[in-house]
Amino acid sequence: MKRALIVIDVQNEYFTGALPIAHPPREESLANVLTAMDTARAHGVPVVVVRHTAPASSPIFASGGHGWELREEVAGRPYDHLVDKARASAFTGTDLGEWLEARGIDTLTVAGYMTQNCDESTARDAFHRGLSVEFLADATGTVALSNRAGSLTARQVHEHVLVVMDSNFASVATTADWAAAVRAGEPLPLTGIWASTRRTTA
Repeated sequence: MKRALIVIDVQNEYFTGALPIAHPPREESLANVLTAMDTARAHGVPVVVVRHTAPASSPIFASGGHGWELREEVAGRPYDHLVDKARASAFTGTDLGEWLEARGIDTLTVAGYMTQNCDESTARDAFHRGLSVEFLADATGTVALSNRAGSLTARQVHEHVLVVMDSNFASVATTADWAAAVRAGEPLPLTGIWASTRRTTA
């Protein structure tokens, strides 16, 4: 197996801007993102950093604005590729797929924000491209949602996505468990839909 770590949208907007991450607590998830980056660098795992870019007139992620900028802790660490995107998935309208393919990457580890939006979209696209996907439960995070369909706390949104991911699309793990797998050169287990369904009826 050949992994790459993708660090999605760890930008100021999610810390001091209009979309402060609520669960897991943003300082905790950021610390785990940085641990994942450091672990990847120490073990030869390529790191892709993604930055969401909106028009300068946008209320969020306005190109060139403070909210659009990467968190300094991420920007100051070495990484192998920078992807600017305008859609939820880091694959849409970017060179990410080609970049991974050219390097023989077969496993993509997802960290960053937001869990149910850009993280989940990227993970699903990676899965449908034939990649194995790993999803770091404590190095991702989100906000509460409320709209015409209903309301969910940030914890509910986050945990829902983790359960769905591990049922089919991605191996969900803590950063510590992922780091141990990286050191051992081993894949993470995936529960899968059959086992996930049987657990609810046992």
